[in-house]
Amino acid sequence: MDRYGLIGYPLGHSFSKSFFTDKFASEGINAEYVNFELPTIEDFLEIVSVYRNIKGLNITIPYKEKVIPYLDTISKEAREIGAVNIVKVERHGGSIRLIGHNSDYIGFKDSIEPLLKPHHKKALILGTGGASKAIHYTLTKILGMETVFVSRYERPGTVTYKDIDENAVREYEVIVNCTPVGMFPNNDDAPALPYDALTEKNLLFDLVYNPDVTRFMQLGAAHGAQIKNGLEMLILQAMASWNFWNE
Repeated sequence: MDRYGLIGYPLGHSFSKSFFTDKFASEGINAEYVNFELPTIEDFLEIVSVYRNIKGLNITIPYKEKVIPYLDTISKEAREIGAVNIVKVERHGGSIRLIGHNSDYIGFKDSIEPLLKPHHKKALILGTGGASKAIHYTLTKILGMETVFVSRYERPGTVTYKDIDENAVREYEVIVNCTPVGMFPNNDDAPALPYDALTEKNLLFDLVYNPDVTRFMQLGAAHGAQIKNGLEMLILQAMASWNFWNE
């Protein structure tokens, strides 16, 4: 039986495990999907070597960047993004070759592109983690938008939430939340933004998918903004994962 899995810490509820378990059952695929909750990325290679039937892994928080030094090669897109969420495991005799890919940008692009209007030229990216890098790559390199990273902390190349005023959300009409703020069970939390300044020209995209409608999305919708959560993006990136593992 082939094995696939998810590397991260902590994991809790896993969308990937549910998705692939259902996929294997419905399509009669002789495989299993396992959550590998690793307290440290140093255990990564042990997982790959001990479980010799592993063909592919998904990588999630906090290891999308930390896993890269352990890989033999990574795709052009993953290199430009600076983060990996897929590892393909190839075995040749006694040797193992680990290939890194990124499908976050694929899922995000296919999910947000139908919502974009001609006036959507600039975007705020909330958060600076591995997921935000894929979002930045998609918005700038593929969709040709101007972006600004927003962080809780002062750091080079970013602005802080206190810098985001009414003019900012009117100029940067697309706002993408790449943070866990508002995720279950903290449903009442939302990024600190001037929501009263939002209009129907704004598009709010939340990578969080639990709850279905986050507080961030609720506040946007209340002022006429388009809203979307990250569930479709997750499904699309998971489908891309399967394609990378089996290409």
